[in-house]
Amino acid sequence: MKSLNPLDLYDIRSELDEEEALVQDTVARFVDEQVLPIIGEAFENSRFPAELVPGVAELGLLGSSIDGYGCAGLNSVAYGLICQELERGDSGLRSFVSVQSSLVMFPIHAYGSDEQKERWLPALASGDAIGCFGLTEPHGGSDPSNMKTRARRDGDDWIIDGAKMWITNGSIADVAVVWAMTDEGVRGFIIEKGTPGFEAPKIHHKFSLRASVTSSLFFDGVRVPAANRLPGAEGLKAPLSCLTQARYGITWGAIGAAQACLAELLEYTSSRELFGRPLNHNQAIQLRLADMARRITGAQLMSLRLGRLKDAGKLHPTQVSVAKWNNVRMAIDIARDCRDMLGGAGISTEFSPIRHMLNLESVITYEGTESVHQLVVGKELTGVNAF
Repeated sequence: MKSLNPLDLYDIRSELDEEEALVQDTVARFVDEQVLPIIGEAFENSRFPAELVPGVAELGLLGSSIDGYGCAGLNSVAYGLICQELERGDSGLRSFVSVQSSLVMFPIHAYGSDEQKERWLPALASGDAIGCFGLTEPHGGSDPSNMKTRARRDGDDWIIDGAKMWITNGSIADVAVVWAMTDEGVRGFIIEKGTPGFEAPKIHHKFSLRASVTSSLFFDGVRVPAANRLPGAEGLKAPLSCLTQARYGITWGAIGAAQACLAELLEYTSSRELFGRPLNHNQAIQLRLADMARRITGAQLMSLRLGRLKDAGKLHPTQVSVAKWNNVRMAIDIARDCRDMLGGAGISTEFSPIRHMLNLESVITYEGTESVHQLVVGKELTGVNAF
C-alpha cells in the first residue's frame, strides 16, 4: 500500500477542488521561499517583515473571499488554506492577513457605503493601504459589551474619545475600523491615520507574536465626518460577525503551526541518535509523534467541514468556537511537546517549535479566550448564559 502523508493522514488534499489545491500550493511555495528564510530573524528582533507585504498582495491573499474591488473572490476553504500555510510560516504573518481581510476589509464590504468600499477595498487588497481593527479595550477584552470608547454627534460629525488595546497592525495602519458606544448603541467608524487626536503607539517587550506589530489606539476628541461611519453596522452583532470571520481563519492557521512543528520533529528524531540508535526507534517517541498526527487529523477534518458549511451558508458561530478552541489547544500542546522533544535545541529559534509555542500563547487568547469559547459551547448545550 502507498505510504500516507504524515502531515495529512486522512488525505484531506483529495477533498480539495482544483482551485483550492492551487491556492494551497501557491501559498506554500511563497512561505517556503520567502517567509521561512527570514522569519526566525524577524521574530528574534521583534521586526514585522514588511518586505513580504507586496508578495502577499500580489498573490491575492488580502480580502481573498471578497468578490470585486481587486479581490480574488475565493471560497472559504481556499481562505482557510491560505491561513494554514501562512501560519506554517508564522502566526504573526497570518495575523496580518487575518486582520486586513476579516477585520478590516470584511466590515467595510459588509457594512460600508459604496463610497467607502470604492475608496478602501482596492487599496487594502493591493497592500497600498494597511488596516487595523479597534474593538478590544484596556479594561477587559472578553466583554466588548462593556465598551468605554464613546462617539457623540456634533453637527454633521462624530467626536470619539477612548482607547483600544492589543491591536494588530495599529501603528502601521493607514486606516482603523473602530467600534464605539453611542446613544443608539455600538457603531463602527473608519478613522484615518493622521486624524487629529488619534494616536497608535506600538506595544513593546512582547515575547509572543514578535514578528507582528501590536499597538494601542488612543482617541482624544477625534472628529470624523458622518460619511466615515459604517452605515450598515448597528449594534454589537456587527463587530462580533467580524470576529467570527477571523476565528474561522484561525482554526486553519493553528493546523499550519502544528504541522510545522511535527514536520521538524519527524526530521530531527530520524537523524538524532541517543544510546546507539535514532530517537524515532524508541516507543516513547513514536507514541508522542503518533498522538500529534492524530490530533492534527481531527483538526483538519473539523476545519474542512467548517469551511464547507460556511460556503453553503450554514455556518453557526458556535461551530467556529468549537474549532477555535479545539484546534488552537491542539497546536499549542503539540508545539510545547515538540519543544520538549528537541531537548536543549528546543529553546533556539533555529528550530520553529519555541517560536510557534510562544506565538500560540497569543492565538489561544485573542479572538476569544479558550474559556470564552467553552462557555459559548456550554450556552448552546444548556440554553443558559453563564458569562
